[in-house]
Amino acid sequence: MKVMQILPELDEGGVERHVLWLSNCLAAGGHGVTVVSAGGRLAGELSGVEHVRLPVHLKNPVTAAWAAARIARIARARGVELLHAHSRVPAWVAWWASSLSGLPWMATCHAFYSRNAALAPYSRARVLVCVSRALRDYFAELFPGSDLRVIYNGLPPAAHERTGPTGGGRFLFVGRLTPVKGLDTALEALARLAESDWRLDVVGDGPSMEELRRAAERLGIADRVDFRGFQEEPERWMADCSCLLFPSRQEGMGQVLMRAVRMGVPVLASDIPAVRELAVSPEGLVPPGDVEAWRAALEGFLRSGEVGARFDAGRTPSVEEMTGALLDVYGEVTANRSR
Repeated sequence: MKVMQILPELDEGGVERHVLWLSNCLAAGGHGVTVVSAGGRLAGELSGVEHVRLPVHLKNPVTAAWAAARIARIARARGVELLHAHSRVPAWVAWWASSLSGLPWMATCHAFYSRNAALAPYSRARVLVCVSRALRDYFAELFPGSDLRVIYNGLPPAAHERTGPTGGGRFLFVGRLTPVKGLDTALEALARLAESDWRLDVVGDGPSMEELRRAAERLGIADRVDFRGFQEEPERWMADCSCLLFPSRQEGMGQVLMRAVRMGVPVLASDIPAVRELAVSPEGLVPPGDVEAWRAALEGFLRSGEVGARFDAGRTPSVEEMTGALLDVYGEVTANRSR
């Protein structure tokens, strides 16, 4: 199989890690993989995979059309059999490149994208793979005639074993710093526990970094919150923390949460649909954006060393299992090219 993966960038993030692990696993299995992105810190981690750098992250129709034409030529020259898009601009690019090359294309839906005209290409994809049942239900409502499949994000083996304390207040947040991740809620909740013994490590980068730094200062907790920025091995931080905070307001299916569950890290997580899919029951999940509820949950953990919610690690597949499921879909799509 020869597949082209198209995503905006190869910087830090769940989509980026997904495509990196998928592409490397495909290549290790003898498949030909070309990744198209605008580049980024993770490009160097591709193994046995060709990376083509194009501006497929820019929301400019002229640029996207130019990129689609380039991709169509490259795909034909390399004997690519299938285009696989990740995110909205790449979906437009893949759709146009498919029209120019005659190659089938599909997309993976990683998030709850806003309901607007930018989603038009998704109705034309051969298959829409959703990384959670919650996303499948969302896209089924938007595109009732589409072929929708649920394939959870797969994870490689953890590079670090859990060694952190079973209690205490060494909290950790891992993720891209954007409003949807809800870190502002956690900061406000922690500020209400000023008399308790805790620290928070924030691993990740993003557009909200400076705003969150200012919030920590305004709340009087800047000396207890360490912004660590991008880290090559976020698992190392998970292995050493007391508890991972996952206060997201919305998620397609958080890889950080999945990794923490696989590693046996205690987690305080938001009560949102995708999180419920990994939980044994919703009991113990915390309402997103509810500062007082998060304060109570954090205080309870500091007091008892326990979290209310329990998660099922068996619901998180390996990268090999995920790749195998996607290869089955690839086979179906390419077998019906004339459709």
